[in-house]
Amino acid sequence: MSGELVVGARAIAVDGDGFLRDRDEWDTEVAAALAAQEGIELTPAHLEVIQLLRQFHAEFQLSPAMRPLVKYVGSHLGADKGKSIYLLTLFPGSPAKLASKLAGLPKPDNCL
Repeated sequence: MSGELVVGARAIAVDGDGFLRDRDEWDTEVAAALAAQEGIELTPAHLEVIQLLRQFHAEFQLSPAMRPLVKYVGSHLGADKGKSIYLLTLFPGSPAKLASKLAGLPKPDNCL
């Protein structure tokens, strides 16, 4: 099952869970459109974590589960942001899964 996300004049292919099929299609406009589908208005705090997540993916070639995400955020953005509760306020439900989606990355392997 798949579909598409319309961003401006672009139609971007997504899978059945709304994750991008082609990571190269991602930009901040796409992130904002994906976030809007989730009822989230992106803020600089969201984008800070999303860009860091993209950095993690470039470094390790995978989307992190929650525990490695918290650790990575903490080591790069400080202990106050490297907490599950902080990430939950930005990305409710499953922060690792939702943040990966908004970052245009694959769904983390161990997220349902």
